Amino acid sequence: MLKTDVNRKIERELLGLVAVTLIIGWTIVASYTGLLTPLPLAGVLFGCCVIFVILHGLLRYLKHGGDPLLLPIAGMLAVIGLVFVSRLQPALLLYQLTWFATGAIGFAVITCWLRKPEQLRLYKYLIGICGLLLMLLTIIFGVNIGGNKSWLVLGQLRFEPAEFAKILLVIFLAGYLEEKGKLLADSRWGTGKFTLPHPLHLGPMLVMWGIALILLVIEKDLGAALLYYSTFLTMLYMASGRLFYVGLGSVLMVLGGWLSYHLFDHVRVRFDIWLNPWAEPEGIGYQIVQSLFALGAGGILGTGLSTGSPEFVPAVHTDFVFAAIGEELGLAGTLMILLLYVLLIYRGFRAAMLAKNEFCALLAAGLSSLLAWQTFVIVGGVTKLVPLTGVTLPFISYGGSSMLASFIILGLLHNISENG
Repeated sequence: MLKTDVNRKIERELLGLVAVTLIIGWTIVASYTGLLTPLPLAGVLFGCCVIFVILHGLLRYLKHGGDPLLLPIAGMLAVIGLVFVSRLQPALLLYQLTWFATGAIGFAVITCWLRKPEQLRLYKYLIGICGLLLMLLTIIFGVNIGGNKSWLVLGQLRFEPAEFAKILLVIFLAGYLEEKGKLLADSRWGTGKFTLPHPLHLGPMLVMWGIALILLVIEKDLGAALLYYSTFLTMLYMASGRLFYVGLGSVLMVLGGWLSYHLFDHVRVRFDIWLNPWAEPEGIGYQIVQSLFALGAGGILGTGLSTGSPEFVPAVHTDFVFAAIGEELGLAGTLMILLLYVLLIYRGFRAAMLAKNEFCALLAAGLSSLLAWQTFVIVGGVTKLVPLTGVTLPFISYGGSSMLASFIILGLLHNISENG
C-alpha cells in the first residue's frame, strides 16, 4: 500500500473519532439544555460530518501525502469549540458553524492551490508589504471592540486583520531569514572571543520591536504585540542559531513593556489586573477573578458538561473559553486540550525538520511557533500566568477571523508535511 493511502486511512479512522466526539458532546448539551431539538441536532451533526468527509475525500482525490494527524487534531479542537459554543452561546452556534465551514474552504483552497509552498518565497517582499498594510488599515480605520482597536467593520461584517497579517509576516520572515540567515549567524563585530553580531544586522529586530510597540500603544492590542514579537524571536533563533538575538530581543521586550507601563494608562491597567486582580474583584479584576473561580470549581474531573456556571465569566465563549472547559471538564479536560495542542505543534515542527528546503522549514517552524505562542498567551492569561492579552484559542474560541486563519495555517503545514 502506498504511503499516501496509508496516511489517508489513518486520517479517516481518526476523523471517525472526531465525529463520535461531536455526536456525544452535542447530545449531552441538547439533553441538558433542550436548546437543540432532535431535527436541528441531526441537521448540524450531518452538516459537520459532511464537511469532514469532503475534506478527506479531497485529500484522497489529490493523492495528498500530507501528515495524517494534522486534520484530525485540528478537527477535534474545532469540534470541542463547536460543542462549547452551543453550550455557552446557543444563539451564536449557526455563526460558528458558518465560520467552521469557511475555515474548511480555506483549508481546501490552500491544499489545492499551494501544493508547493516554497513558491511563496518569490513574493516575500510583496507579502510582507501586504501584512504591514493590513496593520496600517487597522491603525487608521480600526474600531475599538472589547478594549482593543483591532477590528475593521464593513457593514454587517467585522474581522480582525491581525489574524491574517500574522500569517503574511511569518511568510515574509521565512523568506527573509532564509536569505539572510547565514549572514546573521556568521557576522561578527569585535575582536577575540568577545564578538557580537554586526549592528547593521540588528535592523529587523528593531523593526519588529517597533511594530510590537505600535500594536501595544495605538491599537491597545497586547496579545498581538506579544504574539508577533515572540514568533519573530523564535524564527530568528532558528535561522541563526545565536542566543544573543534572543537575549537582546528579550531585553528590548522588557524595556518596551516597562516604558509602556509608565507612559500609557491602558497598559498599566492590564499589568495591574495581572499582578493583583483581587484589589478590585468587582471592578477591573472581575473577569480574571471569575475565571480563577471557574477553574477552581472544576477540580480534577469537572462539574460535567452543561452543569457548571461559566456564564459568570465575561466573554467566556471567546477569550475565556478555556475557563469554561476547566470548570465543566476539570483538570483532566484542560490537560487533554493542551495535549492536543502539543501534538499539533509537534507535528508542525516535525514537518519543519523533514522539509526539503530551508524556506519551508522556517515557514513550518514559524507557523507552529505562532500556534504555540498564541495558545500559551491565552491559556496563561486565563490562568493568571501572564497578563490578559485578548487573543483567541486557536480552533476553539468563537470567531470567524480566528477560525479561518487557523485553517489557513493548517493547510500550509499540511502541504509542507507532504514534501518532507
